Formats: sequence, structure tokens, C-alpha cells
Amino acid sequence: MSRPLRFIDLFAGLGGFHQALTALHHECVLACEKDIVLNALYEKNYGVKPHDDIRTISSRDLPDHDILCAGFPCQSFSKAGRQEGLECKANGDLINYVLDIIEEKKPGYFILENVPNLERHLNGETLKAILTRLARLYDVRSGRLSPHLFGVPQIRERLFIVGARDGLGLFAFPTPRGVKPCLKPYLEEWPADAKPIPRYLIDCIEVWQEFVESFPRAKELPSFPIWAMEFGADYPLDGLPPLSRTLKEMRQYRGSFGRALASCTRFEQLEQSLPHYALESDPFPEWKVHFIQQNRALYEENKDWIDEWLPKLDRFPHSLQKLEWNCKGEERNIWNYVLQVRASGLRVKRSTTAPSLIAMTTTQVPIIGWEKRYMTPRECAALQSMDISKELPTSPARAYKALGNAVNVDLVRMIAERLLPQDPRPQDSLECKRLEAV
Repeated sequence: MSRPLRFIDLFAGLGGFHQALTALHHECVLACEKDIVLNALYEKNYGVKPHDDIRTISSRDLPDHDILCAGFPCQSFSKAGRQEGLECKANGDLINYVLDIIEEKKPGYFILENVPNLERHLNGETLKAILTRLARLYDVRSGRLSPHLFGVPQIRERLFIVGARDGLGLFAFPTPRGVKPCLKPYLEEWPADAKPIPRYLIDCIEVWQEFVESFPRAKELPSFPIWAMEFGADYPLDGLPPLSRTLKEMRQYRGSFGRALASCTRFEQLEQSLPHYALESDPFPEWKVHFIQQNRALYEENKDWIDEWLPKLDRFPHSLQKLEWNCKGEERNIWNYVLQVRASGLRVKRSTTAPSLIAMTTTQVPIIGWEKRYMTPRECAALQSMDISKELPTSPARAYKALGNAVNVDLVRMIAERLLPQDPRPQDSLECKRLEAV
């Protein structure tokens, strides 16, 4: 029987790496987590008191270990952030502390995780710099995986980087199993502590339901994002942007919801009638022009009934004036599906999978449409393949944030099974238990 390997868990959070590796009978010898609440929870859940700040750890003083795990902070590389990368003073340089530890302690293996946009950041130069530094000592490989490809019903693509000092040999990232994901076994039925969606959101969804029901039955609902604020608008999309056009010139056009700009001040034009242009001083990118043109054409084809419906949507926030219907060919009832409110609009998705959990805001927690409620933290933990018997932060907002930052336990376990020496003992895999139950 091979000995348990020793691992360290950096940026440990809720302990996703810990759960995956201890399920494979390996031993955590050090963890690091700066968040006070998560630090205390880690000790309570796993019996290991984490160090509180990687910046104050001396690499030389760390215990010897066989595996280094780190889901290093992603905000500076994410498309949802400012993408400051390694130059971000808040956390962009934290990957360098991880690399320093790897170079000093030289563990046999490492598993790193981050957002897939790291591959594209600065045209790939950021990832190239990281891989080049790692490749001085390790055989290194990277790959993108999402839980939904392995039967776990969450669409959450992430970039994993693995390395082995003695070579990766026949290692390959796990390949999709063809298991069709199903969300409902991961959900509780009418949980008492679930947060209901607010009244204004119910009202807005009902307005969009009117749109869906009124759309001609002989035609498919659009697969492109529906931007209702463009219905009736005709302001120019090419050449100079509105910020560079004169007030007089812009007054000959119509803005969002077809409002005439003739009597608008510059502020009213930009902030109220031209929401897309409120912060834009450059011409629209081609993709945005294409979406707007599609929506204007959609309006012209259906204006006879849209004109009566459209004013009902005007009172809602800009993000709720957009709809993404991802249920082609399905019943036209929004409440039958999983919903999510994002800056890009109200997303309607089939109930087979949940959208990616988001760390930055609780307003983007997935919504169970048929129960008109947000998913609970326990359900989100299940989507991260986590042991739901472990304690979560008592504040739902903190719990959602931590789960949005967490690694998916099943993905890490599958990678580790292929990367590390095999232990012949039976595995108590959370994923295996779950798939058997389904």
C-alpha cells in the first residue's frame, strides 16, 4: 500500500482541494486562508488551523509536502473584472508567492486552478509567463474542464494547471463521460430557508412572460440576446459615437424604447435614451452592432404587438430589459426553468444544469423558477460537489461568495487520480456516491 501523500492547501476557502485529496486518502499538512470567517470554518471542518496570509509565509519554514494545491485569486484575470492581471495590487501578484513556494520546496506535484480567461489575458502572455517559470523544474500541462461535462449539473469552465517533477508520463486530463447532467436531484423541494425572489423581479419576469407568449407560435424565439431598449431606436451605429456627435445632430434620432431625442439634453440623451453609449466614447464593437441590428429587425417584424407590450418593461432596471432565451424548442413558460439575472440580462436556461456560481454578487445566485426562489447555499455546495455536511458561513451572502470562489471537488479529485500515484484502497468519492444515487 502506497503511503498517503502530504499536501498544502493555499487560498483554501471552503476546502475544495482538501475534500478532494483527503477522499483519496492524502494528508493536509498546511492550509492558508486570509478570510477570517473561512479560516475559522476550515479549522472547524477539517481540524487544520490555516495560516492567515500567504504574503507572510516564509517558504523555507513550510513543512515538506508532496503536493501543492492553489486556486489562486481570479479577479484580476476574470472577464468580469478590470483584468489588471499580475499588476493588480490587491491580488494579481499572489501567484508569484505560489511560484516562489514551488521553487523553494519543490513538491513532487502541483494542481493550480483559475478562470479560463487567464489563457487569453494579455493575448496569452500572462499564462505563458506562469508556465515558463513552472517549466524550469516541472513537466507542466494545462486544460479547461467544466463539471457539467462529467454529470455534475453546473456549467463552470475552469483552467487547471498541473505539474510533476519526474514527468507527467501518460497523464491526461479527464475526458467527458457522456453522462447527461440532471439538476433536480441536487435541489431540495421548497426548502424553508430559501430566499424568495423579490416582488419587482417577479413583476419583470411576468412582463417577459407576456412577450414569450405573444411571440408568433410559427417562429422560434430568438437565440440572440433580446435587447428591448433597442425596439424603436434608430440612432446611428457606425462612424462617430454619440459622445462625439453634436447635440443638434443627435436630436434627429430616436433612442431606447423609441423615445425621440429632439427635446433631450445631452445628459438625457446619453443616460436615459442611449444606455449602451452612456460610458462609451468609441464606436460600438462589431458584435454589439450585430446584436442591435438583429433586435431592430425583430422589432420591425413584430411591432404590431410589441408596441402595446413595450411600455410595461420601461420601469425596470437596464439589466432586466434584456432577455436570453436558452430553451429552444421548449415550452414557452419562463417559470419552468432555471433563471439568472446578470448585467447581460435575464437568462433562461433548461433545468438540466445551473449557471456558474458567481462570487462577486448575491443578485446572480441561480433562481429556481418553478419555486420562485434563489438556490440555497446547501444546494450551491452540492453543485460544487462538496460534502454538504460541512459547515458553511452563517451569512448567506458570505456563503454564496465562498462557493462562487470554490473549486469543484469532483473535478479536482478526477485530476488528482490521474496525476498522483494510485492508492489501492477503495475511494469514498462524493461523485461516485452521487452518480449512484441519480
